[in-house]
Amino acid sequence: MSDKQHILNSIAAIARGLGRAPSQSEFATLARISEHYVTKFFPSWNDAVRAAGRQPYTLNVRLDDSELLKDWGQTVRRNRALPSRRAYRRNGKYDIRTIERRFGVPWSSLPDVFRNFAQDKPEWADVLALLPTPAPKPGSNPLKKPITKNDHSPSPNPPANPQHSPLKDRATYGNATHFRGLRHEPVNEQGVVLLFGMLAKELGYMVEAVQTGFPDCEAMRQIAPQRWQRVLIEFEFESRNFRDHGHPLTGCDVIA
Repeated sequence: MSDKQHILNSIAAIARGLGRAPSQSEFATLARISEHYVTKFFPSWNDAVRAAGRQPYTLNVRLDDSELLKDWGQTVRRNRALPSRRAYRRNGKYDIRTIERRFGVPWSSLPDVFRNFAQDKPEWADVLALLPTPAPKPGSNPLKKPITKNDHSPSPNPPANPQHSPLKDRATYGNATHFRGLRHEPVNEQGVVLLFGMLAKELGYMVEAVQTGFPDCEAMRQIAPQRWQRVLIEFEFESRNFRDHGHPLTGCDVIA
């Protein structure tokens, strides 16, 4: 029996038990066949169901726009990159055509739709950071910004030559970021270490140790479900090298 036929037989068998065609997530759970594996043989889940002689099961309930965008954002977060149409078919919950029709834009414009949805929601800050910079609207001047009272946001394009000399008795800060508990971007290695610690779990790392000697950090990195590998991590800030750090960067697995 071919693998394709095994998928079709499994869909039919589960459908008999449920009294209807299974959803894609139900099939993955009950048949223990991944969604990715199904896409090797069929363009979409609904195509596989139809090939098995069943009608796709759909709930007659209109999903909120937010549910569609949340799933798209979660796919970006898992992949650490914008999903192609093919990648979303494998990893997302919903039909790409449904999403495009709902928002009236092509797939390539979903980052702009998501940005408008998530811009005031701090829980999506890590996903927003992965989106490309939006292109300026035709006829607009991206450098021109209305000045409002108590506006402390950084300039979108800071001048190449600072206009003011730094004061020797004052601390310096990075651009405002307001990311979780971090109000400014890191300006030194300690800030990079702090930021990594805040994101380690989401990036698939479990920190074992942090130290001043080589390596800066030892961690376990997830490479598959229930599988981890030990990695050596060095934290860099700007042009740090052997002379100013005291030990070489060679021999480490990750440079953050």
